[in-house]
Amino acid sequence: MSESYAFIGLGHLGGNLAASLIRNGFAVTVFDRDPAAVERLVALGATAASSPAEAVARAGNAITCLPSPKVSEVVLAGPAGLLEGLAPGGTWIEMSTNGRDEIVRLAALASARGIDTLECPVTGGVHLAAAGKITALVGGDAALYERHRGAIEAMCAKSFLMGPIGSAAVIKVITNMLAFIHLVAAGEALMLAKQGGLDLAQAYHAIVASSGNSFVHETESQLVLNGSYDIGFTMDLALKDLGFALGMAEKSGVPLDLAARVNAIFEQGKAAYGGAAWSTQIVKLLEDTVGTDLRAPGFPAKLEL
Repeated sequence: MSESYAFIGLGHLGGNLAASLIRNGFAVTVFDRDPAAVERLVALGATAASSPAEAVARAGNAITCLPSPKVSEVVLAGPAGLLEGLAPGGTWIEMSTNGRDEIVRLAALASARGIDTLECPVTGGVHLAAAGKITALVGGDAALYERHRGAIEAMCAKSFLMGPIGSAAVIKVITNMLAFIHLVAAGEALMLAKQGGLDLAQAYHAIVASSGNSFVHETESQLVLNGSYDIGFTMDLALKDLGFALGMAEKSGVPLDLAARVNAIFEQGKAAYGGAAWSTQIVKLLEDTVGTDLRAPGFPAKLEL
């Protein structure tokens, strides 16, 4: 715990990651545009800063968890950004989801100022981040990874060094693409069960115990059956990640017929419910089309371990 960190971006995911750092004894300085998010972390022991530059000048290393590459670039290189406060030899750990080209470009901006970069997107869901049990996908120098491994393991139960900068972006986009495909498939499966006259709770458990199970069915289907849909991840974010996958596919010549169809379904979902709607509400699109809901007793409104 010799390293200290500035954490910028305290949303559903970032707030939980920063809290795990604090719980594990790290000195953390925080910044977010939402004062309430900052106050929650200060109550846990963090120090507040008035800008990313101020936060990182105090800490010497930066961690960001932000909604888009555009926001990441502003926080990194914009006015009062990380590059204004981070001294040469410091490290930027980018936990946002980016495309490969974006993180390579942003890491080059940091490198030109003597700043090392680790990309460290996470996968598994907000509920796992809250418990410190989410998985980190890391791209960057192996020695730099070892230097910050204590902090990464304080936030994440598992971490995988995938290769140089850009490698983690590729696997993160792949895992998210699979998750959205699985979500649409799980909704269709539950609707077939409902229309087939099955008890939906029993159908849920039977699928969990079957060869058709998936992590997404085990987790997000519960929120559909409860009716809250509250996964802490939005339609806009789903479309951002699917866009990364489709862009990679176009450049590499890989036909992604299934992902393209799921992307079109999410576009319909955004049109129906708005980009800020939970991504799990993509199943509501099917419910509304069929004219019946997918509800069963005994399922939580939020995921818990």
